[in-house]
Amino acid sequence: MPSWRLVSGLCLFFLGSLVAAVGVGYAMVGIPSENTAAKSQNNVYYWSDGTQMVATGTGANRQNVTIDQIPKAMQWSVISAENKSFYTDSGVDPMGIARALANMARGGQTQGGSTITQQFVKNTYLSQEQTVTRKFKEMFISIKVGTQLSKQQVLQGYLNTSYYGRGAYGIQAAAQTYYGVDAVKLTPSQCAFLAALLKGPTYYDPIGATNIDPSADAKSNTARSKARWSWILEQMHNDKRITDAEYQTAIKKYPMPQGLKATKGMTGQISYLVDTAKKYVLNHSNISQTEFDQGGYQIYTTFQKDKVNELSAAVKKVQKDRLDPKKRDLDKYVQFGAASVVPKDGAIVALYGGDGYENGHFTNNADTSGVPVGSTWKPFVLAAAMQYGTYKTDGVGISPLSKYNGDDHLKVRNQDGSYVLNKDNSIYYQNNESNYPWGYISLRKAMEQSINTPFVQLGMDVGNSKVRDVAKASGILDDSFATLNASFAIGTSTPSAIRMADAYATFAASGKQADPYSVTAVKHDGQPVSGFTKPATKQAMPENVANNVTNTLENVIQNGTAKSAKALGRDAAGKTGTTDSNKSAWFVGYTQQLSTSIAMFRENPKDAELLSMNGTAGVASIHGGDIPTAVWTEYMEAALKGKSDPGFPDATKIDKVSNEDGAPTPTPTPVITPSETPSETPSETPSQTPSETPSATESCRFSWQCNDNGGTDGGATSTPTDTATATETSGTDRGNQNGGIFGGSTG
Repeated sequence: MPSWRLVSGLCLFFLGSLVAAVGVGYAMVGIPSENTAAKSQNNVYYWSDGTQMVATGTGANRQNVTIDQIPKAMQWSVISAENKSFYTDSGVDPMGIARALANMARGGQTQGGSTITQQFVKNTYLSQEQTVTRKFKEMFISIKVGTQLSKQQVLQGYLNTSYYGRGAYGIQAAAQTYYGVDAVKLTPSQCAFLAALLKGPTYYDPIGATNIDPSADAKSNTARSKARWSWILEQMHNDKRITDAEYQTAIKKYPMPQGLKATKGMTGQISYLVDTAKKYVLNHSNISQTEFDQGGYQIYTTFQKDKVNELSAAVKKVQKDRLDPKKRDLDKYVQFGAASVVPKDGAIVALYGGDGYENGHFTNNADTSGVPVGSTWKPFVLAAAMQYGTYKTDGVGISPLSKYNGDDHLKVRNQDGSYVLNKDNSIYYQNNESNYPWGYISLRKAMEQSINTPFVQLGMDVGNSKVRDVAKASGILDDSFATLNASFAIGTSTPSAIRMADAYATFAASGKQADPYSVTAVKHDGQPVSGFTKPATKQAMPENVANNVTNTLENVIQNGTAKSAKALGRDAAGKTGTTDSNKSAWFVGYTQQLSTSIAMFRENPKDAELLSMNGTAGVASIHGGDIPTAVWTEYMEAALKGKSDPGFPDATKIDKVSNEDGAPTPTPTPVITPSETPSETPSETPSQTPSETPSATESCRFSWQCNDNGGTDGGATSTPTDTATATETSGTDRGNQNGGIFGGSTG
């Protein structure tokens, strides 16, 4: 056993060493300067060819002010909300530091400084690395600041170095950004609002920040901001920092800030390109938004300048040719969103996000959800049927030549044979836009003419959960899926234009899927930042399933609702989509080189509610085969000019034909030989015949792909009709006429 003298000596030596270490650490750190912290830099974005796109950031949006230029209400709002003991404490919260260190030791996230002094110190560190070394350094500096700077100096530094969102660092920039006034002119109510932002502008700015977090929408942010704003005013009143009269005046009306403004260089499509790239960086690195906005980053994107310009030009040309908001009120508030992705790679080479920040449009239409995709969803239903089969085929995939009833206003059955019901237990009916009696037609023909009823029943037979699985594997995100009811099969989900282009790229690439990406590399002060590798490619669905979908969608362009896309003059595949009440119209199409989606919709600028496009462009209704397909064709012709036309891989026949119950059985053809005659002739023919005959111009690589009206795969023949048109007149649903739970279906 060691003697008590040895133990005492060791303890004294340890304590002495600890004191010495603390002393050395205290002596080595310096007091931070708000002027040093103000040296934020721009972020520089580059096109895919390495040339500079834009330099943007917060370097110019920073101006320090002295404490006498900061209203007392602003000073007391942060003290009452964050550190009531500011004027009496030492500037360091030992328990808070201990909790942070313990949390780091467990591998958790560190916690922010619990005193204003510690937060001021933290703000001056452009590197927010989460390490024990940095936490100790922060503690030593906080102690030194607390002993060598006055409380007024600390408070001034804190308010001058804090980030308030929208690229505004410091109270002066925040006052100008949110209210267009100098800090000294802020009202107590406005001060409380700005103090609320310090809890996190992503979630407390009423404008919203869904590009960073989908939960940070404008409505939720406004509710959070109002709650914290009123609480801060209440705390100031309770602390007797404002009078009763001042409190009553301040709490009377929420000080809604002004809207966003375009900053230098952030005009045209550049603003949306930067928005998309920034979102990608924040989601694929450990860089915080605060760090990123402090600047000094070089961001290398996948965007190709010529294709971005060509996509924008295509939208503008068709807008000019077809829309005239000055003469037609129904042409007002029409929006476009578009994206172009490279199959087998995922690189986003172009997007169209809207009219530009300079025109007051701050939402990126290419990367936002909320616009139902309509019948552009049907290829996922067909792919699921070919991959998984229906409940009747025991997992064996079915052929696109399988026949389903295409008539209008049909009851939809569950897999147990019962009818799908509405909430009031009435029977749910699915409608088409037209009441034309198609009868039993192949899924290939139903896709060509975008008929709803076959795909709604097919979705139920396959299982809409399987349809969802196929769409997800193709690139659609979970948060954009609609409820798995009968209408799910015809496009009630709301993925972004980027995700739709990427999902169709999976078909173009024979089932290989790569997540869309917009950034290839990021550097900080010239040093690479990790985390920006090209997304891995995976086989999302069997190769032949994807190739059969492509073959079916080629026919949509050659003979169906997207005939106008034939003007491209090369092999292409795609699908039109139009939603209930004509609130949106889509076309998504592809070659092997590019997959491009075009969305068109009308939106109420006050609440972002979708409006009907009936009457827009001077026509009764807008369909996906109309304006969206025109934009797609205009862009793809320019983007692929001079490129080869490789076509698509051949699709191999899927043998299993599984018709819907009730489909007519082909009349057998007797075989007659010289030595025998048939004992009897079939006494009856099918009671109902499919009202379709393949077009003479239908593009089928193999005879079985056109064998829709006879032979081994077809039913009885019928007389050709002339009802199929180049526009999507038979696909858009007229909505549920029985007030069902599924709302308006899409076509």
